[in-house]
Order: sequence, then C-alpha cells, then structure tokens
Amino acid sequence: MSVPLTLLGLLERGPSHGYDLKRDYDAYFGQGKPLRYSQVYATLSRLARDGKAAPGPVEQGAGPERRRYVITDEGVADVEKWLAEPVPPEPDLQSELFAKVVLALMLSRPADGYLDAQRAAHLQRMRELTELKQSGDPLSVLLADHALYRLEADLRWIDHTAARLDLVARAIGQ
Repeated sequence: MSVPLTLLGLLERGPSHGYDLKRDYDAYFGQGKPLRYSQVYATLSRLARDGKAAPGPVEQGAGPERRRYVITDEGVADVEKWLAEPVPPEPDLQSELFAKVVLALMLSRPADGYLDAQRAAHLQRMRELTELKQSGDPLSVLLADHALYRLEADLRWIDHTAARLDLVARAIGQ
C-alpha cells in the first residue's frame, strides 16, 4: 500500500491538517496497522518537497501549531495515474510459505508440522476476520472479505502441499 499516494488521495478531497489525514487514513485504511504521526508528517514534508502538496501557513489555535496542506496539480496527476494502474497481482513467486516448506524438507525438518501450524494460524485469523464482518460497517466487511479470500487460497495451497510432501521432497533430493 502506498502511504504517500493514499495521503495524496485523501488530500485531494480538500485541504487538511496532518492530524485529520492520520485520522482518516487509520479509519479507512489502517485496520490493524495505523500510521504514526511521525510517518504522516515526514510523508507530508516529502510530498511538499517533491511538489505534490503545498503547506499552508501555520495556524495558531488552542493546541499545537497546525499547518493545512493542499494537493498540487502534480499531486492530482499522480493520484489519477495511481488509481488507473492495476495493482500487480499477488502473490508473486517469492512466497514465504513456499520457502519454509522447501527449506523444512531440505533440512529434514517436519514440513507437515509447519503446515499444520500455519493452517491453525490461518484459521484463527479467519475467525477474527469473520467477527470483524459482524460490525456491519460496509468498508470493514469489504476489507475482511478481501483478506478472507486470500487466506482461503492459502489454505487450499497448504492442503494441496501437505498431500504432496513426499513428491516435493523427492523433487528436491530428500
């Protein structure tokens, strides 16, 4: 996920303070991984440096100094380009699940035990995501469904691999 482009997209809605951008990012995109304030402000500084966003004047108020940022035309063009580009299909061929199974077999360790533990971890996460869907919030449901479908695919692979461990072990010379 591109934090800079996501923040630019949020900025395109209208001028915002870093605090507001963090709040909205966390609410819509930060499920389980909220941004740190330092990350938001460092990103805004880089976006301003690169001409994608422009800082407004410092606003004095009851709290700390605040600066409202606005997106520039160059920033709008970047967001438009980013939204139009398809996300590279995942996963690529560098899968940690795959690597652990192959290495376990190469090292004569119990790959089936690893697969069982991974299956249990996936099933636990699927239960958590199913609970999240009960909230009724359409964005949370959509995000949970995305993660659930990916976990289901991993589970199919785990089951398929567990059934072929002997064949895979022979293929790597074990």
